[in-house]
Amino acid sequence: MTLDFQKLADAPRLLLEARLKPLQGERFQPTGFADLGPARYALADGTEMLLVESAQSVANRMEAACWDEATDDLIAGLTGLPYVRIDCGDLGRTNTIRESHRLNSAYLWQGTDTDSASKFRKAFLEDLGIPAVRMKKGKEAAGASKGDHQVPGVLDFRRLHRAVFKWDANSVLHGLFLEKVAGRLRMARALSGFVEAAGAEIAESGGAKVDHVLPSPKVLGLSADEGFGNVPFHRTEFTARTVTAYFNLDLALLRGYGFPESAYRLLVALALFKVRRFLSTGLRLRTACDFDVLGDLTVTRPEGFTVPDERSLLDECRRLITACQAQQLFAGVTEVKWESGKRSGKRAAADDAAEPQEEPEDEDK
Repeated sequence: MTLDFQKLADAPRLLLEARLKPLQGERFQPTGFADLGPARYALADGTEMLLVESAQSVANRMEAACWDEATDDLIAGLTGLPYVRIDCGDLGRTNTIRESHRLNSAYLWQGTDTDSASKFRKAFLEDLGIPAVRMKKGKEAAGASKGDHQVPGVLDFRRLHRAVFKWDANSVLHGLFLEKVAGRLRMARALSGFVEAAGAEIAESGGAKVDHVLPSPKVLGLSADEGFGNVPFHRTEFTARTVTAYFNLDLALLRGYGFPESAYRLLVALALFKVRRFLSTGLRLRTACDFDVLGDLTVTRPEGFTVPDERSLLDECRRLITACQAQQLFAGVTEVKWESGKRSGKRAAADDAAEPQEEPEDEDK
């Protein structure tokens, strides 16, 4: 099945949904939030609702579905997509696809001005049309301030869009706020999704951690806080009448970026592949939250459009990646070395002693 772009030509949004069911049994564990717990709410007609997975989490899971943990790289069919790989030395490696803030990662914009980091920053800022700034050793650059830095003058946001697509096309789909570069550089999510349950009811259960050696640790002056003793616990899960995954692709937003046709089509194909891949491989959301898809992915807008299967979408992505490479729209995989810039006490004292000291100001001035 081929991807029919003609049926999307005038559509502002592509809306999709998929019915889910627990893989085994009827209970499931929803996402929870600090100081809130499960997100529960009611509709006007009294229907009890439950947020099973948030938009932020679904975005992360759609990105993860395109990543091969075994090779620490994109899955084979998506090889060629641009992103930035960051070597943090003894701390390991990360990249802009796995980083929460993508191209706004602190590991790109803060830390020591290594050769590779300096080269990336300069090239990226040139693509944005923003003057490059020198990162001082061990300190943040002026352009890496905490969200309040503003670049004066009128910005060409189409340059921003092209630059983000060039260095990390994934960020175009999932959104970006380059507050470490300039507080005005934002791109909204083009692809979003969430999982919601209707007719939700609480399913309470519990259990106990059993200590076969010291059921009552107080006899030896020990406590449960140290991991000893029998410890009872309770568990709150849910059942629901229906569980549905919703997805929204903002086609009008993508068209408004003014990309070449091959780039626009790649973003649409990649977004749909991410949705398919998430539904086929990423529905184990937590230990006690594993879903299966009931039926097929449904298109609610526009009418008459059908989402191709996962294999066809991957083939389309591969073809369009090659087309974008031929048009030199990608920077490829960029390697950056990150160093924290933090100095030890002895090194800091030695460096400070070597620096010329300023003359004290005359208090009478």
